Amino acid sequence: MSSSADRKDAVAGGRGNLVVISGPSGTGKTSICNLLLSRLPQAVWSISATTRPLRGEESAGSSYEYIDADEFARRRANDDFLESAEYCGHWYGTPIGPVKRWIAEGKIVITEIDVQGGMQIAARLPESHRIFVLPPDFESLKARLAGRRTESAEHMASRLEKADGEIAIARDSACYQHFVTNDVLDDTVTEIIDIITNKQPA
Repeated sequence: MSSSADRKDAVAGGRGNLVVISGPSGTGKTSICNLLLSRLPQAVWSISATTRPLRGEESAGSSYEYIDADEFARRRANDDFLESAEYCGHWYGTPIGPVKRWIAEGKIVITEIDVQGGMQIAARLPESHRIFVLPPDFESLKARLAGRRTESAEHMASRLEKADGEIAIARDSACYQHFVTNDVLDDTVTEIIDIITNKQPA
């Protein structure tokens, strides 16, 4: 396995690209993204726009860009999103302008999106790194969601119901090049960094 310094040098000297992190709720995607941002030079966070309200300790402008449904629909009609999808009654989308600018500047753009968005990005930006995060097992996923204490029981049940379907769609669509099981967070992040650096486009 390459050293941390080798990985950093590989990314710093490579072209910019988009890294898509997807997976069911509760698999640790946000924690993975935060560690990628702290460990990868040239890494920047792509803030998604959403119509859902703030949750827990989130803050506008750093967690998401929170907009109403009418504004989202207007921007979607103008093709202002690299991808967009509805999930659990709310819309999410990746603004295309900042992503294109950062890639041109040689940045590694980290984004966390659902499988619908991942499929759209696979079609529009096939050179992107698309990584789907799996839980060690279904019971651990259920426990992680329950531990959040930020959503209603009904909403949590809806997310659990969708988890199996998301995994099946991700596998069947063949739009994700890599599936990573997040059991030990640090090991997962190291594995993803190796994927990004070893497959960086020339």
